Amino acid sequence: MADAPLGIAVLGYAHGHVTAYTHQIKGFEDAAVVACWDHDEARAKQSGEGFQIAWSPHLEDIVGRSDVQAVIIGAETNRHADCVEAAAAAGLDIVLQKPMALSLADCDRIAAAVAKAGVRFSLAYQMRLDPMNMTIKELVTAGKVGRIGYLRRRHCLSLLFNEAFVTGPSRWHVDPVANMGMFMDDASHAADFVLWIMGMPCSVVAEIGNTLNTVAPDNTGVATYRWADGAFGTVMHSSVIWAAENTCEIYGDQGVIVQNHDDGPSTQYKGSHPVGLKVWTKETQQWEVIHFDLPESHGARISNVARPAVDFLLGRRGPICSLEEGRQSSEMILGAYRSAESGQRVLLPMQD
Repeated sequence: MADAPLGIAVLGYAHGHVTAYTHQIKGFEDAAVVACWDHDEARAKQSGEGFQIAWSPHLEDIVGRSDVQAVIIGAETNRHADCVEAAAAAGLDIVLQKPMALSLADCDRIAAAVAKAGVRFSLAYQMRLDPMNMTIKELVTAGKVGRIGYLRRRHCLSLLFNEAFVTGPSRWHVDPVANMGMFMDDASHAADFVLWIMGMPCSVVAEIGNTLNTVAPDNTGVATYRWADGAFGTVMHSSVIWAAENTCEIYGDQGVIVQNHDDGPSTQYKGSHPVGLKVWTKETQQWEVIHFDLPESHGARISNVARPAVDFLLGRRGPICSLEEGRQSSEMILGAYRSAESGQRVLLPMQD
């Protein structure tokens, strides 16, 4: 007799990525979303009835269900720690949307809850699952570019030009209590990528604020990080960018990697897009183009997280992004905010 499908509950449909995951999981034979919670009762009802699953505005009703073995958390970021504590206390394995939390204190609450319960935990950073990014990671690990001197990573959006995003159900993104700012929310992707490639930096200098409009606490930021070996890295985010190329550059003493594809503004115009990924090496003295069968859209790339997330919850693979790494990328962004506020370089890890 085949094993029963893994029963998953979604805790919060605030984050649109989780809706995409639920649609994907409906087609899986080894897992099923069976219930959902949201503190917003109207959203809980809409999601529950829309997906034809059990729903409740009371968290204990969902994490205590006998048919739930794991959760995917998509609640507003300021609610992440509460959701993780409830799920972990119920013995449920966890996939959490990014960023991990809005403070290091909440990151530590999450870590303590997971450790106490002994449950499995992963962040859902989709950039680690993108074929181009995985190839970049492989090239760097193999020494293709040698020692890295400078890395620049951009992750941008056009969402704050969209009135429906700012005033509709997604408006929690521009709430400083729920989300802090857009740099916290989406530069988190770029910080995670940089961490994944180069490890934890030792300092940051940053500017974060608003350009072009003021509908969010901040919409644009640039953070320059430094590593112990002297390398530099820049993370750039803006939520007021219509179209773009050149998402990533890596410069080493043996080669160079340039990527022109990976965030919203660079993936939505697929038909007219330039070369996605190319590599130059000192040995060949020429550019090599690496070809990919790419997802049809940025949304498709997000949806593709569902399969690895379920495989993690089923114990078939390790975390997409570990708890420790999730805390580190949050600290990278929080350090950037502290630098922008103080006008000073901030050492990492932060001293208080």
